Amino acid sequence: MHRPFLLATSLALSALLAACASAPTASGTQPVTLNFAAEVLGQPFQCGQRYTGIGSTGSTVTPSDFRFYVSEVHLLTAGGEAVPVQLAQDGVWQFQNVALLDFENGAGVCRNGTTGMNTQVRGTVPAGSYTGVRFTLGVPFALNHGDPTVAPSPLNSTAMFWNWQGGYKFLKFDTTSSGLSPEKPGAAGPQGPTTRYSVHLGSTVCAAASRTSAPSACQNPNRVVVAFPDFDPGRHTVVADIGRVLAQANVDVNAPQTSPGCMSFPGDADCPPVMGALGLPFDGQPAAGLQQLFSRR
Repeated sequence: MHRPFLLATSLALSALLAACASAPTASGTQPVTLNFAAEVLGQPFQCGQRYTGIGSTGSTVTPSDFRFYVSEVHLLTAGGEAVPVQLAQDGVWQFQNVALLDFENGAGVCRNGTTGMNTQVRGTVPAGSYTGVRFTLGVPFALNHGDPTVAPSPLNSTAMFWNWQGGYKFLKFDTTSSGLSPEKPGAAGPQGPTTRYSVHLGSTVCAAASRTSAPSACQNPNRVVVAFPDFDPGRHTVVADIGRVLAQANVDVNAPQTSPGCMSFPGDADCPPVMGALGLPFDGQPAAGLQQLFSRR
């Protein structure tokens, strides 16, 4: 999807910012690079890799996509002040205050994805001392409802878009399950048929005048604010482990007359354990606890 010269520009910019580390510049700002990693129950995410022990049934899954948007990135001071990171406008992965993290490579079972990958958020902050980080999983409302075919990258990814009313898929994880893990007691014999299972997070119940009109509000924004008060961009990594989100989900079945897995829509019986693990309310029920997707390493 992305042009080669834009990808080259993005990689060059990433290398430049890394070389500068966190040294203040003459303009009174300092560069910051946040590193992200994708995992499945502690194992590095890789397209086509088989992962065992997933979900409430301890199943074996083979992922084919893992991408998500983050926005409103801030560094935190020891005094509790949140200082916005001015994202580098690289024309590929970052636009205004939104960045796309992409861990699939468009190869093999991930053939419906893109060859380009991105595991960093890059920008600048005023020169100073910072002790933490905060960001939002999702696209801000002001950028979430429009036409992706004319939007700037990375908001031009139609694979990450539902419709004008719902907007973007903040988180996109696709996989297939082949049933019980071979190592699990009682799982001897051939594996069962594969089952599609996805987690697509986005805003829902967004009323609009027409299918191509932006809504004035969404009943379920479904954005997740994540904060790590003790975080050093030079030493720490934000880990997104989808296996933790699926811990209480049955990836081998699908509620009748619903999309495979959880697409965030009310009434889907597959969603309560997933939305709960994302720290979000669902179908009139309050959030069951804190988000389990992101951690600091």
